[in-house]
Amino acid sequence: MGVRRAMDMVLEAAMKKNGAIFTYGPLIHNPQVLEVLEGKGVKTLPEGNATLSFPRPPQGTSIAVIIRAHGVSPDERQKIKDTGVRIINATCPHVGKVQGIIKRYALKGYHIVIVGEKDHAEVKGLLGYAQGKGHVINSLEGLALLPPMDKVCLVAQTTQDRNQFHTFAEAVQEKFPGAEIFNTICDSTHRRQDEALNLARKVEAMVVVGGKASGNTRRLVKITEEAGVPSFHVETEKDLDLRMLSRYSSIGVTAGASTPDETIDLVINKLQNLL
Repeated sequence: MGVRRAMDMVLEAAMKKNGAIFTYGPLIHNPQVLEVLEGKGVKTLPEGNATLSFPRPPQGTSIAVIIRAHGVSPDERQKIKDTGVRIINATCPHVGKVQGIIKRYALKGYHIVIVGEKDHAEVKGLLGYAQGKGHVINSLEGLALLPPMDKVCLVAQTTQDRNQFHTFAEAVQEKFPGAEIFNTICDSTHRRQDEALNLARKVEAMVVVGGKASGNTRRLVKITEEAGVPSFHVETEKDLDLRMLSRYSSIGVTAGASTPDETIDLVINKLQNLL
């Protein structure tokens, strides 16, 4: 939902042709979609720039900067606002909810522990709400290295593996008794992971369609691989290894959240012709 919402907002802004449109960082982790947006005049700003500057727009037009579905930190948002451009906030509502939890508990003096990838755009944005009291972990070893803390609040990057999060939650409760635990993984992410696992158990091989930089797509690959099924991560139908896939009589297909339906359909059609 968050990805579709962000795409709809960007495409609507592009259709109005009321000035230049930029996204703060890649809108989503799918190079094919980014290429389509570039063709519609939507440009990508490198995220984390120390300064932002824009040319003066023609009279009667404006410059719009899209905050992508991953969200940004309060400091980054203020930096964008200070340039005087128009901000279009496409932050996924699920991410916004996590931001709110972190802000509320940080103000109460809690240390915030985030289960996620420290270099992921969503996690970087979430850390900005922790008022300097944020910690990111993605392993039990990382959890063990956390210092003693009196008040702890645990949340998750919205696209994390729910089963893994439960493991972290139990370990956090043991290490920090009384910790506040919030399972902030998006329901659609959880359903997609369950469906991928169930499908993997019924087929001889799995094809996972999505951007190589997409964290939720990579997690789907990991889930299907852990089910003991040969798994192939492709961005488009052009990446399919037909010689390798021809060994299997049944192939399951799933896709990351940012993968367009058209791309999935092309992969399926090519596989159906193979089988």
